[in-house]
Amino acid sequence: MKKFLWLLIILITITSILCLIKEKKEDKKIVVDNPYKVFTFYKEENLERYKKYKKLNNLDIKDIILRVNMGLDNSFYTHTKEVTFDKLMLVNKYNYVSKDFEVPNLVPVKEFAKEGMYLEKECMEAFVKMAQDALKSNYNIRAISTYRTYNYQENLYQNYVKKDGVKEADTYSARPGFSEHHTGLAIDVDNIKTSYTDFLNTKEFQWMQDNAYKYGFILRYGKDKENITGYMYEPWHYRYVGKDIAKYIYENNITFEEYYYEFIEKN
Repeated sequence: MKKFLWLLIILITITSILCLIKEKKEDKKIVVDNPYKVFTFYKEENLERYKKYKKLNNLDIKDIILRVNMGLDNSFYTHTKEVTFDKLMLVNKYNYVSKDFEVPNLVPVKEFAKEGMYLEKECMEAFVKMAQDALKSNYNIRAISTYRTYNYQENLYQNYVKKDGVKEADTYSARPGFSEHHTGLAIDVDNIKTSYTDFLNTKEFQWMQDNAYKYGFILRYGKDKENITGYMYEPWHYRYVGKDIAKYIYENNITFEEYYYEFIEKN
């Protein structure tokens, strides 16, 4: 009986080892045949696009997949899709909201803001808390541009086009429907004393760099990220995404697009 049990144990062990060897061989074959497939955000329908983009760009496989999934293998404002409200919604040059889009729980910002500012309620509360804490340390953070209607953005964009032309305007202003300000989750800030365009050179900017993520905000259009976001560096523009995600984006120095297509939209 004991001899039989020992033989059974040996047989099971050998079988397990052979299965593991087979699995490793199969995993290795997948990597060799299709190195893109090892990532959870890989999309089978995008395989040929990955390969084509890889030939044109010296990037690692992960970045190739993410950027193609973002749509960066196509020109900005092409192959666009409509999105609806969500606190983690992505609005950029490929994702837009309709002309009649509405933000639920849109409330006025009664503190630390210019008159007439509105934000989504959770975002507003996080912003006010952040501004209050900043003030305790003698830093002035003020919201100067928050939620914008479709018509407001349309007029703003057209004025920029008249001034600088479409190509230049597209580097710093969103077309109507494609502005993150439509979401009620984005804020442009200043320090009250100087123009928002000079926010980079203020002590408040450094405070925001070190602390904004603790309140759920990210610097949306970072330095040297223009090839992903499509916009020039904007030290004054912040987006609410919640504390956990903001911390991850801050610690890994990535864009919201990169986070979104790796962890939120996988299919």
